[in-house]
Amino acid sequence: MRRLEVADCEIMRIAVQQEIQRSGESRYDHRLHGVLLVSQGLSCPRVADYLGQDSVTVQRWVQRFNAKGFAGLQEGERPGRPRRISDMQWSELEQVLRSSPRSKGYGQNLWDGKLLSHHLRSAWDVEVGVRQCQRLFRQMGFRRRKPRPLIAKADPEAQGRYKKTAPPGS
Repeated sequence: MRRLEVADCEIMRIAVQQEIQRSGESRYDHRLHGVLLVSQGLSCPRVADYLGQDSVTVQRWVQRFNAKGFAGLQEGERPGRPRRISDMQWSELEQVLRSSPRSKGYGQNLWDGKLLSHHLRSAWDVEVGVRQCQRLFRQMGFRRRKPRPLIAKADPEAQGRYKKTAPPGS
């Protein structure tokens, strides 16, 4: 029988590894295969080489399997880094964001990531990046609103004719 080969094997290897990382079930199956190979007598470094993992990772899989059984190979909670603002500050921040930035002494009409980052730094001495502030908006249930620029001395009738969609009721 002729030996089978995978076309573009390096690209396909990367694609298969990405597919495994895509879902929790695939990662669980991947860990099961690793433990199975170790249970059949292969060394952790050899299994790691086969599966495209670090040998320490395979060792951890085997240790968790020995300690907790199949549950040790399941996806665990990944709590992430704790928030930099307290629960009290969090609820106060929701109230701040419901008010206008002008009421807090800022020159803008709408909150954005840059302004929120500045406000947190000046109000509570908490350093939070602009991108993380944008995530805070989403976590609090706010959506992005971008003001439409108004052109000075613009003709409303000409603007209405230019718009792609007709106003309601016309």
